[in-house]
Amino acid sequence: PEVIGVTRPSTSGKMASRAKRPKAETAERPTDLDQGTDEALSQFLNWCKQSGLHLSSKVYVSKEGTVADYGLVAKEDVEEGEVLFSVPRSALLSQHTTVIRDLLKKEEAALESRSGWVPLLLSMMFEITNDESCWKTYFSLWPGFCTLHHPMFWSEEERNRLLLGTGVAVAVEKDLINIEEEYDSIVMPFMKSHPDTFDPHKHTLDLYKKLVAFVMAYSFQEPDEDDDEEIKSLNPPMMVPMADILNHVANHNANLEFTAECLKMVSIKKINGGEEIFNTYGQLANWQLLHMYGFTQPYPSNTHEALDIEMHLVYDAAMQAVKTEEEKKLLAEKWEFLTELEVVGEEGDFVIGQSGVLTEEELYSTLKVLSMTMEEFEEYKANDGWEEEEEDDDISSLTNSVIPKLKPAWKQLLHNTVRMRLKSYSSGLKEEEATLANVENYRQLSKQEHDSLQVRYAQKMILHRLLQLTV
Repeated sequence: PEVIGVTRPSTSGKMASRAKRPKAETAERPTDLDQGTDEALSQFLNWCKQSGLHLSSKVYVSKEGTVADYGLVAKEDVEEGEVLFSVPRSALLSQHTTVIRDLLKKEEAALESRSGWVPLLLSMMFEITNDESCWKTYFSLWPGFCTLHHPMFWSEEERNRLLLGTGVAVAVEKDLINIEEEYDSIVMPFMKSHPDTFDPHKHTLDLYKKLVAFVMAYSFQEPDEDDDEEIKSLNPPMMVPMADILNHVANHNANLEFTAECLKMVSIKKINGGEEIFNTYGQLANWQLLHMYGFTQPYPSNTHEALDIEMHLVYDAAMQAVKTEEEKKLLAEKWEFLTELEVVGEEGDFVIGQSGVLTEEELYSTLKVLSMTMEEFEEYKANDGWEEEEEDDDISSLTNSVIPKLKPAWKQLLHNTVRMRLKSYSSGLKEEEATLANVENYRQLSKQEHDSLQVRYAQKMILHRLLQLTV
């Protein structure tokens, strides 16, 4: 779904989670569930029991022996298929469970938005500022949301200086514009219409931004039962206490399952005692992790690393090579034709991963058409983009092993495009390598500098590999 201008994948209903960070040294396991936990966590665990949330005796919540902050750890061996905990639907925080649910239902039409998050965000704004809220203990695990490190909370100067060329700064600026527009045009009028429930001086834009980031990083979305993609409707996001404590790795060992009565976290493989229990939220590159969750994985541990190349950059690279007005006109016709075929778009991107091009069909067709002679293009256009298979059509996968086998003109165009893409950064690969090689200097980096470096370095490594493949 489109959420505050961002499209994000979901896995097992999980809309977001914290990204994997370096493994902490494993501490000795406590003998009791609450041993070694802080007061906020103890209160939360007691609240879970009172709310009907059942936690298996084989697991415990801790900050020790986890990759980041709170996590769920196996106290003893867990077999595949075991329920680690179950959360009754009454403990979920959503627009359907909040105290103001009747008001939200009544004003449903006025709260419609592109993000689809407004009802949940209003629910959370009310509950987090209500001393009588039954979710007060749940929110106490994140006092002031000080653990949110999304780039939307960085200064504009930091984003532009550290994230230039990565795609993150642009995405964040769009998010901030959309969030403020949503707050001003939908949330504020609603609050003014219900002064007994909301106070704009207390339920501020700043709080709204923090809750957007919180929902972005911790909410879940229940899968629709309808398998028909054409008529599938989007279920609104919701907060699932306990489930949002699990950290993330791609090779996870647990999944969240949805039933009519409750939500259950179930092991999907054997988990040894002392091991952390992980959920996952899909295949995301470091720039996406930083944008949506405020974390990165150190290179090269993120096996889903990738970057975007704006589609128009290939056109710009091709335009630099034309010499006559006739060639310029032909190139424009080719691009218009590709646009009509919906191969390219004004705001589209080609995605390049560690093993090759991920949007291979689109980039293959683009390189092919832009490299055609006038006669080849006229014939191609006459057939509406269809043509008999050629001997080289089996290499359209565009993996790293295939790219060197492309026609010279295609490789040259791709090579020139990559060089243009590299110019979008404010620093070169050698500078990043020098920073990473200097252990002392690397340790002195702020979190913003560290995460930005990981994003830039991973992207530049992919681009430089592509340069070598297209020489």
